[in-house]
Amino acid sequence: MLKHIKSRFALSSKGAIQFINGVFFTTLLNITLMLPTVYLFIFLDDYLNPLLNSKTTTHSGLIYYIILAISFIIITWLVALQQYRSTFSSIYEESANRRISLAEKLRRLPLSFFGEKNLSDLTSTIMDDNTELEHTFSHAVPQLFASVISILLIAIGLFVYNWTMALSVFWVVPLAASVIICSKKKLHKVNKEHYLSKREVSEKIQEGLENIQEIKSYNGKDQFKIELDEQLNSYEKLLTKGELLAGTLVNGAQSLLKLGTITVILVGATLLINQQITLFMYLMFLLISASVYQPINDVFNNLAALFYLDIRINRMNEMEALPVQSGETTASYNNFNIEFNNVDFSYNDDKQVLNNVSFTANQGEITALIGPSGGGKSTCTKLAARFWDVDSGAIKLGDQNIQEIDPETLLKEYSIVFQNVVLFNTTIKDNIRIGKRDATDEEIIKAARSAQCEEFIENLPNGYNTVIGENGATLSGGERQRLSIARALLKDAPIVLLDEATASLDVENETKIQAAISKLIQNKTVLIIAHRMRTIANADKIVVLTNGKVVECGSPNELKRQNGHFSQMLKFQQIQQRTDFLSADNQ
Repeated sequence: MLKHIKSRFALSSKGAIQFINGVFFTTLLNITLMLPTVYLFIFLDDYLNPLLNSKTTTHSGLIYYIILAISFIIITWLVALQQYRSTFSSIYEESANRRISLAEKLRRLPLSFFGEKNLSDLTSTIMDDNTELEHTFSHAVPQLFASVISILLIAIGLFVYNWTMALSVFWVVPLAASVIICSKKKLHKVNKEHYLSKREVSEKIQEGLENIQEIKSYNGKDQFKIELDEQLNSYEKLLTKGELLAGTLVNGAQSLLKLGTITVILVGATLLINQQITLFMYLMFLLISASVYQPINDVFNNLAALFYLDIRINRMNEMEALPVQSGETTASYNNFNIEFNNVDFSYNDDKQVLNNVSFTANQGEITALIGPSGGGKSTCTKLAARFWDVDSGAIKLGDQNIQEIDPETLLKEYSIVFQNVVLFNTTIKDNIRIGKRDATDEEIIKAARSAQCEEFIENLPNGYNTVIGENGATLSGGERQRLSIARALLKDAPIVLLDEATASLDVENETKIQAAISKLIQNKTVLIIAHRMRTIANADKIVVLTNGKVVECGSPNELKRQNGHFSQMLKFQQIQQRTDFLSADNQ
């Protein structure tokens, strides 16, 4: 049962146990909330029943009823306190654990997953879906099960007491419940449409925020607003449709329950006239019918909420079932050579990106990957760091297959500098410290100086303690790139991956960054991607990739003598440089 609860409601083992406890104490609370009715029953039995039956008896005194009332209040308070702890407190704890578990899951997923998912989709799952689960589980789901159990217990007791009158109370319950249960499929469809429409609106807003510069540059704001309005209108209609359908079904079911009170009056009156029940029993069932339908109404409301929650629960279970990258958490390497052996890879089934790629990047050497755009260069560097796993073949680090090594363990050996630098909205110091969490201030300053960062950092308002904005918004492209290199220098890993680190920089910044890179790559295994021949002038080995295949591999001198792809690229860039120089001179 515990396993089913975990799967059905996307709970942890501890959360499933807490859920059972919550249902138990909520059931107990529902029963204790009937104590006022019991109190009234005892009073009527003590005072009214003897009068109706023309009997004289000794009544309990005022002290007895005061003590009984205080006892019932204390019992109800104690049960309510325990119920709160077992539902609200434990559910909030489970919600926090669920968010942490989801973050851990995302952390261990391959990057292919993030390439397929929109940022707003993941954000909604982490925040919005979890919030909905938290709210519904604290206010609805335990109460749903507890209400069902308590109603069943009350019904059994009443059927034992007088099955005819009990039947008059409860015959409408299956009829009313069938209205909602039989509409589950329709509710699920409408809820799913509403859920997906809400995601589309979030994605559209995210798209607008990320591309606001392009939207304004091409006068696209009016068109964007039209498209966003259309999606908002569609979402509003689906939301109204869902609320109307759920409200109609729930209110319709609750209206059917009203027939139960009428039935109790009619059946009870008939039995009373025929002297099959006493007036006291008749009055007792009238009191019960006035209070027993409220928990059933709560069941209908909570059942509709659970149907709405199913979409989010399924989403959580889908993410929990996603395969993660795993491997040994400890590793030792004979060396830090990176070896590609007959590697095939595709991002999806439609397009093969790498086809039978083989080469070796030796420790202590610079291996440059060159070739036309889309040839597979960046893919090779990402596969080397196990951001993705190969389809076939193998990539080895020091004779060990990297797919046998846990990604986090593997990445301890890598320093990576991408063309698109990612910085955080915090201080310069903290952005560099990402390379080494326990680094001292002196180590950070040394790394920044080596990466040619000190000049611009000194001009910032608070130096190393300057907050640089989201993704380093207050810095230039060259400054951001040099911070990225400082981060890599601080890490001082034996393997360095450079992906177009100077592609979009001016000559001055490129010269500074080349100086920083020369310090970064000393005595390391270096895999570098570049289009400019100047960037790979000191490369020990060049691998030319075209259409996902290695077409040439060797030292620069060897490839020049072959007069192949590398030689042609070199000649083309020399012609282009002369043309640019002459054009600048004429101006």
